[in-house]
Amino acid sequence: MGKIFYKVIQSGSYTGRTNDARELAIYGKLKYRGEKCTLPLQAIIKNPQYISIGKKFSALYNLRLEAWDKYEMQDFKPELTIGEWVSMGTDVHIGCINKVVIGNHVLMASRIYISDHSHGETTTEHFALPPIKRSLVSRGPVIIEDNVWIGEGACIMPNVRVGRNAVIGANAVVTKDVPANAVVGGVPAKIIKMVEA
Repeated sequence: MGKIFYKVIQSGSYTGRTNDARELAIYGKLKYRGEKCTLPLQAIIKNPQYISIGKKFSALYNLRLEAWDKYEMQDFKPELTIGEWVSMGTDVHIGCINKVVIGNHVLMASRIYISDHSHGETTTEHFALPPIKRSLVSRGPVIIEDNVWIGEGACIMPNVRVGRNAVIGANAVVTKDVPANAVVGGVPAKIIKMVEA
């Protein structure tokens, strides 16, 4: 069953659908890929040369990894790094124009959105522009440290650091830093309790 839905990129070799040269070309251009990195066939990967993925990575279908180096008249130097043994559910979308780092052993459920930027400013001047003409703005990187657990439907917004061993509750919107070992939930996300030692 897994061979139907996935391809495995292993130490520079490719196994899976042998007739899909486009996907092999895209995934072969990743800045770095670890051993036994499992990507869904339906993944959308924008500018793979700015994306590093560690060993034993796995994701279910509809993964979107987008590293934007140009948008309209803007130029960016994106850096999207995913650590080792990271597991993602379906419909995970990560957008980067600046820096997004996901540590090791991070577990993500489905329908998760992580971005280091927004599409324009919240001003009437920007709202008057057609959406395609609004600039992309990064207020800072997103850093997710090791051993973090992110629940279904969570959003992690720009300029946020999530500390080690933190838990992000389902449907939470994270707009501020999350301390290590904290369990957060809500909109905006707030500390509910601390992880027991």
